[in-house]
Amino acid sequence: MAETTLDLAGVAKPEAYAELVRQIDVVLEGIDDRIAAMATISSSIHSAMSYLWTGFYRVVIPGKLLRVGPYQGTLGCLEIEFGRGVCGTAAATGKTVIVDDVSAFPGHITCDPRSRSEIVVPVFDPKGELLGVFDIDSDRLGAFDAQDREGLEAIVSWFSRPASGGIAPAATFTG
Repeated sequence: MAETTLDLAGVAKPEAYAELVRQIDVVLEGIDDRIAAMATISSSIHSAMSYLWTGFYRVVIPGKLLRVGPYQGTLGCLEIEFGRGVCGTAAATGKTVIVDDVSAFPGHITCDPRSRSEIVVPVFDPKGELLGVFDIDSDRLGAFDAQDREGLEAIVSWFSRPASGGIAPAATFTG
């Protein structure tokens, strides 16, 4: 299959996420490698949406420590403790965190000073165990909203779907 890079800048969020879900499901069809999926998802979203930083932090010590995984952008923090910063908060609570202004978030970890807003989505395996978090930083204030939450949660649901012969069923995004 010929892979293409989407440019979804300027496309309404519901349509952009529906297209991303479709493309990611097609590209990952038959794949059961989590790291390859993380790299593909990071690259697809980063390129299509032109974010500052897009990537994963993986659980390396359950309940305690995240370590940077596949990502796109400038150097990321190598390790983040659960409960620390936006990523650590999402990991500790198991809930998506949207921050309109990172300078107002208590304990925000600054990896790139250009970051102004952030969304972090927890990533679960088919048993409901936390695999890590998916982190996106924007250089714009208030860049993320409920549509981003729904779209990104639909995309990372790839990790929670049971594989059948390595093929995960398609996610849905309703917008």
